Order: sequence, then C-alpha cells, then structure tokens
Amino acid sequence: MKVTFKGKEYQTIGNPPFVNEEMPNFAVTNKNDQRVSLEDLLGKTTLISVVPDINTSVCSIQTKTFNKTMDQFSDVNFLTISTNTVEEQQKWCAAEGVKNMQLMSDRSHDFGKATELLIEQLNILARSVWIIDKDGKIVYREIVDEIVHEPNYEKALTELKNL
Repeated sequence: MKVTFKGKEYQTIGNPPFVNEEMPNFAVTNKNDQRVSLEDLLGKTTLISVVPDINTSVCSIQTKTFNKTMDQFSDVNFLTISTNTVEEQQKWCAAEGVKNMQLMSDRSHDFGKATELLIEQLNILARSVWIIDKDGKIVYREIVDEIVHEPNYEKALTELKNL
C-alpha cells in the first residue's frame, strides 16, 4: 500500500487487512516488558492507534487525543502501538502525564509484519486507527495517506459509540 511522508511516496510491506476481515494475530511488548497478543485483547472491543514515532508532534497529539476520550469507554481496550522502544514510550508518558493509554512497542516488527503496516525504508508503521470487535473482527480502519497528518478522531469515536 502506498502512503506518503512529507510528500514523498513510500510502500508498506503489503496490503493491510480490511473491515470485516479478522485482525491477524500479533505480539507487541507492554511497559512491563511483557508480550501482549491479539488473543489477550479478545472479549472486549479494542481501539488500536498506530503511530510512527511517539516522540513527534503529530504522534503525541494523536495519543493524547485518544487518551482524553478513554474514560467515556470503560469497556474498551485502548492501545497505542509504535516501533519505539518501551523505554522511549515510558519517557514520553512520564513527560506528557499520560497514565491510562497502554503504549505497546513493536520494536520486533511483529505487528507491522502481521498487519503489513511496516514501512521498511523508514523503520516505522503507517499511521492508522483500528477498531476490533470482541471476537477479533475489524469493524473500523483508517490508514492515513500522508503520515504527517492526523487521523479522523471523530469518525473513529463515532464508530466506537455505535458498537
């Protein structure tokens, strides 16, 4: 899939899954250095916010925006996934006062390869938002065409409210 980064075109390693398809199984690492897989998230609706680099302004805004809305959805798993290390993510959380959002590291690229969101030339994931139902089916997907742009928060949150 083609995306752009500051106007320059890049390719993800493949074609990410579509709405109504099963989310591929993946493993990421949480702040306690524990492996978390899709199977661990089943049973609850899950919103996955994918950011290229937590230490950039748009990624920071995206993560903080979803973090602010989490309280409205007590029965939803909220995750932010990036290729940053767990340490980098925890430093960012401490600096930004983010306590509720679960930041997950895809340093191993397992998520990026499973979902085909990895942009190998840049060693980052394509900016996207995913909502997965309690059984693992994709009910919402937005892959942002230009990586430096923000996703459509309202559309994703409206989808969550309608579930």
